[in-house]
Amino acid sequence: KMFDTESEKLRNLLISAETKSDLPIHEIVDTYYQVMNVSSMITMLKTQADSENNSLSDKIQNIETIISEKFNSYIHPKITRQLELSIKETTKNLQSGNSDEKSKAQTESDAKLFEELRQKMSTKEFVEQYDKGLAND
Repeated sequence: KMFDTESEKLRNLLISAETKSDLPIHEIVDTYYQVMNVSSMITMLKTQADSENNSLSDKIQNIETIISEKFNSYIHPKITRQLELSIKETTKNLQSGNSDEKSKAQTESDAKLFEELRQKMSTKEFVEQYDKGLAND
């Protein structure tokens, strides 16, 4: 039952990731977390499914296909590109505002951009760790 619930949550996150052109950082992290969570559940359940339950085996195979074909082949590369472009854009915005005398508002705006850039770079690093896991499979 927990596998069904978590698989449904994963499906909903993937639909959202597929339809949105620009995912917020928290949704990116939630999506990757859910993919890893369900993948871990699959690893644990496979031994039971092989010997006991054809219905569970079918569900596992279905989710593995969704992760492989939808997430790994389409959504993961899309998110990676989105993060790279967003990091470049934010970096460019920060570099273009390089004047010696900045107003308080400009300094505060830059501080927000730096924080946004830090979050994006941290998320990109998280996404790249997933990529490394794919390469090892």
